[in-house]
Amino acid sequence: MATATSKPVKLLTGGNPQIAKGYGDATVQTYIQAIPDWKQAVAIELDALITRAVPKVQKAVKWNTPMYGQEGNGYFVGFHMTTKYVKVAFFQGALLDPLPPETSMQKKVRYLHIRENDKIDKKQITAWVKHAAKLPGERM
Repeated sequence: MATATSKPVKLLTGGNPQIAKGYGDATVQTYIQAIPDWKQAVAIELDALITRAVPKVQKAVKWNTPMYGQEGNGYFVGFHMTTKYVKVAFFQGALLDPLPPETSMQKKVRYLHIRENDKIDKKQITAWVKHAAKLPGERM
């Protein structure tokens, strides 16, 4: 979303907003508001689920990806827009039970892909987020 004093946000491949690295909720909300079509609703829901599950969560946008972490503990989850789905990354996902369904080239990372018209399993995502927040996060 652009304001009168800001320039429009460029969309990268898959509708992923190009947002300058920044910290705090305002930066993440700028990213979310720039997401096109159905993916924006998914991002709004993910942001709300993460914030409810970990009330003191710290937010940032790095590498055009909203990141969620805890002070002194690093980041535990992030999400990114692709052409066909929203990719939710659990940075210590290999330690979650049950495992998020998608593998990564990095053994400890697991993904959840949310496609258009998928029903979001709020209970499972919340459980993963709560568990992931208790694990050592990634320092990025």
